[in-house]
Amino acid sequence: MTERRNLVPFINLGHFLDHLVMLVFPTVVVALGREWGRPYSELLPLALGGFIAFGAFALPAGWLADHWSRYKMMAVFFFGIGGATFLTGFAQASWQIGVGLFVIGMFAAIYHPVGIAMLVSGRDKVGRVLGVNGVYGNLGVAFAALIAGALAHWINWRAAFIAPGLVAIAVGIAFAVMVPGMRGEARRSGGGPGAGFARGLLVRVFAIMTVTTIFGGVIFNSTTVAMPKIFDERLGGLVSTTLGIGILVSLVYAFAAMAQLVVGHFLDRGAIKPVLLSVLGFQAPLMIAAAYFDNHLMLLVALAMMFFVFGQIPINDDMVAAYSNEAWRSRMYALRYVASFGASAFAVPLVAASHRYSSDFKYLFFALAAMALLMFAVAFLLPSHARPRSPA
Repeated sequence: MTERRNLVPFINLGHFLDHLVMLVFPTVVVALGREWGRPYSELLPLALGGFIAFGAFALPAGWLADHWSRYKMMAVFFFGIGGATFLTGFAQASWQIGVGLFVIGMFAAIYHPVGIAMLVSGRDKVGRVLGVNGVYGNLGVAFAALIAGALAHWINWRAAFIAPGLVAIAVGIAFAVMVPGMRGEARRSGGGPGAGFARGLLVRVFAIMTVTTIFGGVIFNSTTVAMPKIFDERLGGLVSTTLGIGILVSLVYAFAAMAQLVVGHFLDRGAIKPVLLSVLGFQAPLMIAAAYFDNHLMLLVALAMMFFVFGQIPINDDMVAAYSNEAWRSRMYALRYVASFGASAFAVPLVAASHRYSSDFKYLFFALAAMALLMFAVAFLLPSHARPRSPA
């Protein structure tokens, strides 16, 4: 019990740092473009390698966690993202930034298959704990824009990488000192949720989860990557500096993060299907609205849209916890995040191309709305019963 009590705050803080370091660059690129005199559509693709690594390295991270040690992999995560982010701040050329972002993504890939599996291990109801953890992750998304925007405005873009890197290393040291290696973690039983279900049911559930994970990942990454630039161009009547953009983006994401607490509450109360349908049903109309509004209306639509985009995240994680076996749960989370973050890497060229051909991002929102409608249709195939229960 003491081990879990000491572990959970670090798992949640890890989620915060994971998303923070991955989204420093989409805000920094606004300042970097002005300093280097290069267009947004040319610099943004430097992040592509990092997002590909974020997905691709989740699978080996999950395998190592199940076969070696989840605890040790979390230690590697903290020190890895800290060192890589710190060093990226000293890049002298665009290719060095690209390499730095790739290495950040490689270490950041450890968190979701390892940290989420540690968090839900041994729990019956996971909605609330996933909701709280999701809030930390989304606050990392929110504070990435605020911290990067503030540091780039007051110091320079390099400080936006160096400061979070040092913080991550400090958290890694505290984790190693304050959280002992989990006793007996390598021995995991094969029981628990996921055992004893009909193969056809599991195939259907994981097929649905794959579709919602892939398109949900593209939507999440496209909106979070593009939002600083969208606000830069659409909110000209409200803000004009990198710091101001960072503040508004952070406020939107901080509000949207609360969706995961609401969703987690309803997940613990009953079936997954109605919660998923409710969240997906609002996404497409709001994205279509976002294609047309500016200034105050755009800010209001962004608040609502991101609330439902962020609200989808704990639902997919809850599906894995409900239908997977403890003995191979890290690998199942790894597969889920390979699909999510692998597909989300597509968001970078999608956002760049959309801005190249339509600087108002209208085509981007139309494409994302179509993806949301597809997920909504597929979600009707999910089993209608309440969450499965562990076999006796």
